[in-house]
Amino acid sequence: MNMSMRTDQIITDWQPHFPALFGKHTLALSHSLANSPLFTDEALARLIDAAPREDYHVNYSQKTPGNPPKRREGEIKDLSGAEVLEIVRTGNIWVNLTRPGRTDPAYGEMLNALYDEFEARVPGFISYKRNMTLLISSPNVSVKYHADVPGQCLWQVRGTKKVYIYPNTPPFLSQPALENLILGQARETDMPFEPWFDDYAEVHMLEAGKMAHWPLNGPHRVVNENMLNVSFTTEHWTDGLRRHYAVNYANGILRKMGLHKLDQNVSGLSYLAKLALAGVVKFTPLNPQKKKVYTVDFRVDPTAPEGIRDIEAYSFSK
Repeated sequence: MNMSMRTDQIITDWQPHFPALFGKHTLALSHSLANSPLFTDEALARLIDAAPREDYHVNYSQKTPGNPPKRREGEIKDLSGAEVLEIVRTGNIWVNLTRPGRTDPAYGEMLNALYDEFEARVPGFISYKRNMTLLISSPNVSVKYHADVPGQCLWQVRGTKKVYIYPNTPPFLSQPALENLILGQARETDMPFEPWFDDYAEVHMLEAGKMAHWPLNGPHRVVNENMLNVSFTTEHWTDGLRRHYAVNYANGILRKMGLHKLDQNVSGLSYLAKLALAGVVKFTPLNPQKKKVYTVDFRVDPTAPEGIRDIEAYSFSK
């Protein structure tokens, strides 16, 4: 059956010219998942109740005048999922459930269904290492300017958020900054940002039932409107994305050895040499990537201002 004629499709406004744009330009599309029972308060509360510590993050954005927001890491303890949702609704936090499909297979089935649909619609698109992160965030919460390593989409299912998407080229994304991100020596939110970048951003208002897909490594930032927001990100790899990853990984190693004129070609002899270098470094003790260390310094607390209470700091890695 022609995908545009199906009634069970996830993307509801697909057009014949979209395959030519997919992965190369930003696509803002409509989807049917806002009506899914997987995103009701009851379903979200069950996920929070069942999520192991390694499968969630809870963050608070400390607003300091004249400085970018400081993102703090917290914990959930002795609270039900329903209580956490109520704190998110009235506080200043966001909860990231990083592997909901491991807790409830229905989310994994949904993830595969939406990627299978893209593969059926975009000739040559074959994805793997698919993953999703479920985001439950307070009114007016903002997420700093950042870039991601895999291919990305953002799906809005409840509430409204404003998404700023920037070009994935200098000065918005420098080659050394991308290399450090891929080498694991910088976090996604460490990307340098200047206020004038906004003059060159695509701005999309994502309401429930909308999603956005942008070119690889495209920097972006997000601002919630004045209501609880529920959304999820999806990430994926393709053979083409892996080639870009390998080249930038090798370039990062070469830059640290003093080389600076480094191309990003993904074919030819220079690519094959960089692919070999990336393999030698990444899969040996020479690998500069380390486990990410998170410092937890607050606990979600319904009795505290903005829903958080400071605790003695401790760290965990993953």
